[in-house]
Amino acid sequence: SEHPKIWLPRALRQTYIRKVGDTVNLLIPFQGKPRPQATWTHDGSALDLSRVSVRNGEQDSILFIRQAQRADSGRYQLRVQLGGLEATATIDILVIERPGPPQSIKLVDVWGCNATLEWTPPQDTGNVALLGYTVQKADTKSGLWFTVLECHHRTSCIVSGLVVGNSYAFRVFAKNQCGLSETAPVTAELAHIQKAVTVHKTKGFDQRDFSEAPRFTQPLADCTTVTGYDTQLFCCVRASPRPKIIWLKNKIDIQGNPKYRALTQLGICSLEIRKPGPFDGGIYTCKAVNHLGEASVDCRVDVKAPH
Repeated sequence: SEHPKIWLPRALRQTYIRKVGDTVNLLIPFQGKPRPQATWTHDGSALDLSRVSVRNGEQDSILFIRQAQRADSGRYQLRVQLGGLEATATIDILVIERPGPPQSIKLVDVWGCNATLEWTPPQDTGNVALLGYTVQKADTKSGLWFTVLECHHRTSCIVSGLVVGNSYAFRVFAKNQCGLSETAPVTAELAHIQKAVTVHKTKGFDQRDFSEAPRFTQPLADCTTVTGYDTQLFCCVRASPRPKIIWLKNKIDIQGNPKYRALTQLGICSLEIRKPGPFDGGIYTCKAVNHLGEASVDCRVDVKAPH
């Protein structure tokens, strides 16, 4: 006869981290003659066999979870018994996912070429500590987002080096070891970076009319994407009063179609095509209309099968 003993693989001697939806497949070798009895517990209780399956062999036990959920996290114990003798091994499993977004962000102050931002932490960190926050800026001329801070630990920051004459929006993502939050709150107000001007009072100042017909300051760009990968189109429009934005695909209005998500913020128009399939290619048009006129820009989207 041979005493029961468990050989715990090195990778399982520290917390075993999986993402939500991953499979968990643990093979734990043991020894003992005659064949010992192997049993598992989760946080001290019997396993939920609708979620976890166990297969015991002559010299090993396999614990399998098809699609891990956060509730599968915890301490798993394997007990191998033979006669009055037993061996045990514990494995800590942590199932994580991307964090939720910070709950809000606000522009607190603008001075010189600097802006102060404050935000509030996400309600849900994804079952693991945050690594920090990623802060991005976009100026209304280009409409493109650039990262200014990564893995920033506080919930406030100063962004410096902004360009005189530009106006900026900011957004912030939460980050954990799974990645960035899927969305990011955007500042409601723009930071206008102004020249330091000396003020001269003038008599009889004429009120100028600032209204203008829509014109696109940045067109849509043609793009090629891969089946199943969310794709975003961007363009920038100027108009006063604020224009109505209409998106078309092959000249047909796609308003309200759940396949698409259109956002307009501070003159930056974006269209997200969710998980495009082969039929989502074509000519996309963004049209801006106000009482003074209308303008539109087009681009071609090609959807390729993954290699």
